[in-house]
Amino acid sequence: MSKQTVTQRERNARARAAAQAAVEGLAVKPTGRVEYRSQGRLVVIGGQEALEFATRITDPLKAQVILLQGEEEPGPPLVSVAGRTIRLEGYLGAFRIFLGEEGKPNYEFVDADLVLDLSSKPLLSMPLTPPGYLHAPTDEISMVAALEQLTDLVGTFEKPRYFNYDASICAHARAGQQACTRCIDACPAEAITSLAETIEVNPNLCQGGGVCATVCPSGAIQYAYPRAEDTLQQIRTLLRVYRDNDGKDPVIAFFSQADGDVTGAVPENLIPIMVEELGSVGLEVWFSALAYGATAVLLVDGGAMPARVSVAVTQQLTAASEILSAMGYPVNSIRLVEPDAMENESVSSMPSIEVATFSGVGGKRQTAFMAIDHLYDEAVQPKLMANLTTGAPFGTAEVDEDRCTLCMSCAGICPGKALQTGDGKPQLQFIEVNCLQCGLCTRSCPEDAIWISPRLLFESEVRSRPRVLYEEPPFCCVSCGKPFATHSVITRMLSKLEGHWMFQNERAKRRLMMCDDCRVVDMVQDPEAMQQGFETHRRQ
Repeated sequence: MSKQTVTQRERNARARAAAQAAVEGLAVKPTGRVEYRSQGRLVVIGGQEALEFATRITDPLKAQVILLQGEEEPGPPLVSVAGRTIRLEGYLGAFRIFLGEEGKPNYEFVDADLVLDLSSKPLLSMPLTPPGYLHAPTDEISMVAALEQLTDLVGTFEKPRYFNYDASICAHARAGQQACTRCIDACPAEAITSLAETIEVNPNLCQGGGVCATVCPSGAIQYAYPRAEDTLQQIRTLLRVYRDNDGKDPVIAFFSQADGDVTGAVPENLIPIMVEELGSVGLEVWFSALAYGATAVLLVDGGAMPARVSVAVTQQLTAASEILSAMGYPVNSIRLVEPDAMENESVSSMPSIEVATFSGVGGKRQTAFMAIDHLYDEAVQPKLMANLTTGAPFGTAEVDEDRCTLCMSCAGICPGKALQTGDGKPQLQFIEVNCLQCGLCTRSCPEDAIWISPRLLFESEVRSRPRVLYEEPPFCCVSCGKPFATHSVITRMLSKLEGHWMFQNERAKRRLMMCDDCRVVDMVQDPEAMQQGFETHRRQ
């Protein structure tokens, strides 16, 4: 190894130490708190082994047994399932176990602060189970270890409220049409549920994984502790101080707290950042880190990432690689790695670029576009567009002109305001920068005339400029000449009402081609129309 290489490694080590010291005092905006209260009411669920083990449980725990099978014996309070169904809901301090079917004579429920599940198949199977619930094998060592953990959960506890939610920009559902379920599908704690046209996050079940905020295309769910802007401020400071202290080729590496201490002996130019879960950082953070001067962004997976989170992160990585490739940057500039590979992951990926100065204060999409735009401006031979895989949060919409009637159902339902009316003109406009690829427009179109496809236009002016998807010359009232509809709307209306008993003569058909005011005047002046109206009212 050359003397020059060793010297730079030493400089990198000093630069990294200075950078880490610089962020120790950075303020993180506080969030709300979520409180749990546990009095130690423990329910042990299982067979004969649960009954035997419960007899050994002492203060501060107060044991009760739900016996799945076996004979009842004297000891702790006991409820036998006796062939009934069993279902568990809740969290630390507020569990409820339901036995039987509600409304049936044998229905009952049991409340608990803590649950020790010794059944062969766990009652709760989500990747991240609620605090206060433990499923354990029935061997002595496992049961004792579980009991020790539960004993520590007696008292009052607090945790941060990890999320903020803005229902006004949520793409989950509108007008009875459901579309985006990304957050629901990705949450490993199953803390998110559909609530009519919005979603509901149970703060007691949420454990701060943050993948919901990462996959949310609009930014309706935001990670609150730390906020994305706090994370970006930390990254920007780390990289700035690292460079100011003669550090070279900085690599940002995200580690998950759930993996424990897996940082190990990492290369001197690798700057570790510990996050609650790898899924809590996504496209806007990754691209911002590259724009701030990182030569690579690593997601170090030590094995604790739940499967559904891994699926979501992989989808985000796919979109990132497609965007990087289209800009002419190495696709491995953002990559998922294992801890054992750290020693070999110091190789830089990105070329040298001018460092970005944006702060990251703003919405998720705004931050992502600022970072991508900066990288695009610094690229040598970028393409004009990146074709993306389905599921990416950027894209376009197209309209079948033979089907569209300009009813504007799509514009009325679009949560991102990507689809808009023509400001008094019979036209449908589209602003690509606002498109979330949620699919609400395709679900709401009564003519099945619109479809979406994922892509990313790099020219910000083109991406932000309204363009006309479809337009028609206006249909003018046959009486006064005022434009009031489109030709296709009138044509379809005439076709659908062709056999209707109220529109059998030419005057009635002509009335359909009038504006509202002229239609009312003509009806009043038409005795046959007035008689039809009277007959209709009498029948009702």
